[in-house]
Amino acid sequence: MKLSQVRSPFYTQIWNGLKQFPGGLHEGSKNPPIASGGAAAFLISGGIGAAAMMVAHHLSVTSKAREAVLKSLGSWVPGSTSLDPMWGNIGSYAGKETVMLMGWLGSLIILYPLLKNRNVKPRTIFFWLFSLYTLATAMAWHPLFPYLPLQ
Repeated sequence: MKLSQVRSPFYTQIWNGLKQFPGGLHEGSKNPPIASGGAAAFLISGGIGAAAMMVAHHLSVTSKAREAVLKSLGSWVPGSTSLDPMWGNIGSYAGKETVMLMGWLGSLIILYPLLKNRNVKPRTIFFWLFSLYTLATAMAWHPLFPYLPLQ
C-alpha cells in the first residue's frame, strides 16, 4: 500500500483543518461595516453595567435595607433564594448581577441609537472601556475602600 493511500487518524485530519482556518479571513468581508458605533455602544455598555454593579455592591454594604432590596430584586435568578442547606443561596449577589444587567441593557438602549451610524474612533472606545472597567475593578479592590467613607 502506498503512503498516499494511508488514511490519517481523525484527530490529525481535524488538526490539519484547524491549521488552515484563518486562511479565508485575509480576504475580508464582501459587505464590511461602515460605522463602528454599534460595536462601541455594546462595548461601552458592558463597562457601564460593571460600574453599576459595583455601585450597587457598595450601597448594599452601607445599609441592610438596601441589601434586602437587592436580594428581592435578584430573586428571579435560579438559586438565589434556596432553603436547601446543600445548595445554599447567593443572597444579594443576584440583585447586584441584576443591576449590572439593567445598567448594561439600559445604557445599550440609549447608546446604540445614538452611535449606530457614527464612526467612533478606537481611541474613544479604548478610553471608555479602560476607564469604566478600571473604575469597576478599583471599586472591587478591598484595600482601597476601608479608608474611604461610604455613608
